[in-house]
Amino acid sequence: MLHSLVWLIPLLPLLAAGWIGLCMVAGWHAGEQGERSVSRVALIAVLVPFLLLLLLDIDALVGTVPGQLLFGRWISSGEYLVHISFSLDALGLSMASLVALICLVTLIFSINYMHREVGFQRFFMILSLFSGAMLLIVLAGNAVLAFIGWELAGVSSYLLIGYAFERKTAVLNATRAFVTNRIGDTGFMLGIALCFYWLGSVEWPQIAIFNVEVEPFSRGLIALGFLVAALAKSAQIPFSPWIARALEGPTPSSSVFYGSLMVHAGVYLVIRLEPLFSQVPVLLILIGLLGLVTALYAWLVGLVQTDIKSSLIFSTTAQVGLMFVECGLGWFDLAAWHLGLHAVWRSYQFLHAPALLQMVSGAARPAPAWLRDKPRLYGVVLQRFWLDQIADWLLARPTNSLAQDLQDFDQRVLTRMVGLPDQSGSLNSLASWEAQQQNPSDADSAASRGRGMAGRLMEWLASLLYWFEEHLVLKGAGEGLRQAIDLIGGYLKRAEDLLSQPRYLLLLIMITFVVII
Repeated sequence: MLHSLVWLIPLLPLLAAGWIGLCMVAGWHAGEQGERSVSRVALIAVLVPFLLLLLLDIDALVGTVPGQLLFGRWISSGEYLVHISFSLDALGLSMASLVALICLVTLIFSINYMHREVGFQRFFMILSLFSGAMLLIVLAGNAVLAFIGWELAGVSSYLLIGYAFERKTAVLNATRAFVTNRIGDTGFMLGIALCFYWLGSVEWPQIAIFNVEVEPFSRGLIALGFLVAALAKSAQIPFSPWIARALEGPTPSSSVFYGSLMVHAGVYLVIRLEPLFSQVPVLLILIGLLGLVTALYAWLVGLVQTDIKSSLIFSTTAQVGLMFVECGLGWFDLAAWHLGLHAVWRSYQFLHAPALLQMVSGAARPAPAWLRDKPRLYGVVLQRFWLDQIADWLLARPTNSLAQDLQDFDQRVLTRMVGLPDQSGSLNSLASWEAQQQNPSDADSAASRGRGMAGRLMEWLASLLYWFEEHLVLKGAGEGLRQAIDLIGGYLKRAEDLLSQPRYLLLLIMITFVVII
C-alpha cells in the first residue's frame, strides 16, 4: 500500500509551489498577513513526504527493499518508451529521506529568517519547487524522469541566485550559473539519447546492466555524457567557478542548494550509475583526477577567503572533489556515506553562519604564512587561478553579447518593419511596465504612432476606421451603444493592464512546466 503512494513524495512539494505561485498571481495571502498560510502549506508539503519516506524506510528494514516500481507508460513513440518509474532501492530511499529532512529543516529556519521580506512568498514557492525537484532526482527510476527534476532544480537555482533581481551583480551571477549548467544538461541529454539509440531503454537498471551486444566505446560515450552532467552540477573542474558566484541568494538557499543538496546531485548520479562507470576504467581514472584537482584548487582558494560563506563554499567544493576521488577509486559505498554525512554537517554550518557572524567580532584569519611567503602562488590563488575570468570569457560574455545582438535586431529591424513603437529605451519588460504605470498617457501616445511603411499604413487604416466608427456607427446607434462600448472597453483595458504585470510570467512558467511534464 505504501509503495503505491511513492509518486506523492515529489508531487506534493511541486503542487505547493504551484499553489503559492497562484496565490502570488491572484494577490491572495500577500504581505506579512499571508506569511503563515504560505509557510504552512510549504511545510506540510515536505513534512508529509518525509513521514511517508520514514514509513517506507521502516518497511524496507523489516521486509525487503522494493527496488524498481513501474506506474505505467508516460511517453510512447514508436520504439521509444518511457515509464513513470521510481527506484526504491537502498540508495534511493536513503537519499530521499536525507533530502526531505534537510528541506524540512531549511523551510522551518526560513520562516523567521525571511520574515517581512518583500519576496517571502516567492522564496517559499521556489524552495518548494526545489524540494520536489530534488526528491524527483533521487527517486526517479529512469534518466528522463530524473532529467525533469534536474532541470527544475536548475531553474530554482537560477531564480534564487537572482532573488535580489534589482541588483546587477545578482543577475549576472545567476546568468553565469545558468549558462554553465546548460553544458551539463547537454551532456545529460546526450546520455539519454545514446541510451535510447544503443540500449533501447532509459531505466536505470537497464542502463547499468552489462550488455555484450553494446560495444565498450558506446558505453563509454553514454557514461561520458552523464559524467559531464555530474561534473557541471557538482561544480568540479573545469566547471567550478559558478558555485562561488551562486552565493548571492539568501542564506537558506545557499545552505540547501550549494551546501548540502544540489551540489551533491552530480555525485549521486555517478553513484547511481556505478555499474556503468565500473565498465569504463578510463572514465574512473578521469573522475578521480578531476576530483583530486578540484579538491586541491578549492583547498588553496579557500585559504585566502575572508568571509564565512565563501570559506564554506570552497570547503564544500573540496569535499565534493574528494567524493569524486572515492568514486574514481571504486569506493562508491564510501562516497555515498561521505555524501550523507557531509550534507547534514554542511547544511548546519550554512544555517548557523548568520548567528556566527553576530558572535565573532575579530578580523578574519589571515592566509597561512607558507602561502604568503610565496608571492607568485599567493597571487594566483587570490585570482582563483583565473578560472572565473576564463569562464566569463568563454560562456557568460558570449551569452550576454548574443542576447544583446538579438535585442538590437528585434528593436532596429523587426520592430520598424512591423511598425511597432521603438522600445529600445526600456531595459526589460519590468522596466517597460513600470514606465507605463507611471506615465500611461505617454505609453498610449507611443503605442498610437507607427514607424516604417507598414506602420504608416496601419496608422492610416486606424484613422479611417476611427472616423467610420465615430461618424456612422456611434452616431447612428445612439448614446446607449457608445456607453456600452466605453464600458466594455474599460473592462478590457483593466484586463490588459492586469495581464501586463510581470507576476504573470511566473504563471506562464508554471503552465510551461505542467505541459512539459
